[in-house]
Amino acid sequence: MIAMNLPEQEKGFQHKIDAEVRIEPKDWMPEKYRHTLIRQISQHAHSEIVGMLPEGNWISRAPTLKRKQILLAKVQDEAGHGLYLYSAAETLGISRDEMIEQLHSGKAKYSSIFNYPTLTWADMGAIGWLVDGAAIMNQVPLCRTSYGPYSRAMIRICKEESFHQRQGFDILYTLCQGSPEQKAMAQDAINRWWWPSLMMFGPHDSESLHSEQSMQWKIKRFSNDELRQRFVDMIAEQAKVLDLTLPDPDLEWNEERMHYDFGKINWEEFWNVISGNGPCNKQRLDARRKAWEEGAWVREAAAAHAKKQHPNPPKAESLEAA
Repeated sequence: MIAMNLPEQEKGFQHKIDAEVRIEPKDWMPEKYRHTLIRQISQHAHSEIVGMLPEGNWISRAPTLKRKQILLAKVQDEAGHGLYLYSAAETLGISRDEMIEQLHSGKAKYSSIFNYPTLTWADMGAIGWLVDGAAIMNQVPLCRTSYGPYSRAMIRICKEESFHQRQGFDILYTLCQGSPEQKAMAQDAINRWWWPSLMMFGPHDSESLHSEQSMQWKIKRFSNDELRQRFVDMIAEQAKVLDLTLPDPDLEWNEERMHYDFGKINWEEFWNVISGNGPCNKQRLDARRKAWEEGAWVREAAAAHAKKQHPNPPKAESLEAA
């Protein structure tokens, strides 16, 4: 609803939001809306790129050629997702270089889940099933987010993420149909990734700094706790198919609520990882900084080639006139 004490320009903006009209880059928007989107979209983009690291580590060690091909394709998809999202954020007036600098300096965050190590092949299954499953739960509503470039980018991303979750489920299902040692490996991976996956939805709504405003602007459509509950309800049923146990003694179907009850999340661990003290925080950022520095010559060569091909590129104004 439109707040009566808003200035006229903001009232018009909120009216468009309430009417489900997408906000486009050239539309007027409050600076706080712009900054909120830059923070969220760039964090999302960083997560896609950093998320390539724990999985890329297993491409050469996948058990079969088919598994190598599938995992390689998945990692390539994540790179593409980062590209779409960086491009969407750039429409808000921030440069790619500035976003990367914020990541490398620690000013910008990425999903805490990618600061955990991948110890066995079963972790590729757990990441696909749980981590990508949580990502889908978070991201499908973003296909209807109020900012046009972000919502359009999310449509393809969500389609590809759905394949990633199925790939992860298939890895775990195959392991669970194998030897006792293979099933034990799958169970161990679930034990380690379950709680960090629940943390992916962010803190409880009462503790979230941005949730209420983001929902008013329809950047978000559902609260953190709503999405987390949906995820638990979905995974608890799918775990029965795998014959795996989720590591929560308090997980139980509540007939009155028509939802699964689940145990308390260790938020101290969550904030510790967010603050840079997770198992792999330093390793992940060091890898990204190293890749950026070693790739400088490629960016410079591409820029030089583009300048040679188009020494006098048309200005934006003339393109609009055309």
